[in-house]
Amino acid sequence: MKEYDLNQLINNPSIVDEKIKNFISKGILKKQAIDLAEIKGHILKAEHNLKFVLENIKLEFYDWAITGCYYACYHAASALILTKGYSSKNHIATLCVLIKEFYKKELSEKDIELFSNFLDYQDVLFYVQSKNKREDAAYSTNIIFDKKELEKIRINASLFVNKLSNLIKENIKWPQKP
Repeated sequence: MKEYDLNQLINNPSIVDEKIKNFISKGILKKQAIDLAEIKGHILKAEHNLKFVLENIKLEFYDWAITGCYYACYHAASALILTKGYSSKNHIATLCVLIKEFYKKELSEKDIELFSNFLDYQDVLFYVQSKNKREDAAYSTNIIFDKKELEKIRINASLFVNKLSNLIKENIKWPQKP
């Protein structure tokens, strides 16, 4: 996603509302009952992906570490939008719900920008060289990446997942174990 496109979404609630309506009409975004088990599952999957990232860094599989950072953030975002009764398997639809339901409430513009950096299909082709190229890390034959840049990505992904996990824990009453 280009910075201009992101700014259009952040600064124009009517565009976000129209996109959400369109995603719902096409079945890309769904309204559903809040499912605590599914929310918890997404958080566990995000945490699992962050562990995967650490192991891949140790093994010098930096391309897979970049991909793992992205999916950790995506699962955390999926958990958060589910707290508002939405489920999505589309990255832009997820971003629109994050903006509509959480921007300027629980999430800042910086949080939204961080998440959107992981989202763009075109710009995410070679993330370490241009910070927006995850696809190249996953699909290209390139295996050499800058470890320092990867560490920044990992830290940002961890911070994002932790922030969303904490928001969920603060706003959802988890059933107490007997």
